[in-house]
Amino acid sequence: MTLHDELLANNARYAADFSAGALRVRPLRQIAILTCMDSRFTAQGVLGMQLGDAHVIRNAGGRASEDAVRSLVLSSTALGTRWCVVIHHTDCGLLGVTNEELRARVEAVSGVRPDIDFLPISDVASSVSEDVALLRACPYFPPDYQVLGFTYDVTTGRLHSVEE
Repeated sequence: MTLHDELLANNARYAADFSAGALRVRPLRQIAILTCMDSRFTAQGVLGMQLGDAHVIRNAGGRASEDAVRSLVLSSTALGTRWCVVIHHTDCGLLGVTNEELRARVEAVSGVRPDIDFLPISDVASSVSEDVALLRACPYFPPDYQVLGFTYDVTTGRLHSVEE
């Protein structure tokens, strides 16, 4: 069986029991979550939420990149979210590396050296603080928009608040 066939078979099983078709596009809890693309956790699971409760924006490191901000702005202004929860985690692939190292890795694999800021992380709590500050300073959110920051420990499953 090819990966293509496996994915379609998996989807058929999922669709057979699908019951979320009536969920609205606006998150029930008015929350958007910005977190990492790491495969070891789901944002809803970590926060005890269900499908439909929150928008989830995932990228490498869970960073407040230009595209993540674009998504959060649309989430808040067009779809009514009033909270953003930023979650970075321990043992992240961006932790302790530099842009130069990441550019070299890409070049070694692709043959092309990228001119990308990969937004590497030197300290997980500090990167959360940086992204929370960036989002709080963004002028495109509604006046009542609030941003919270947390770190997530991938070995214990625990969240830790990052105080500003």
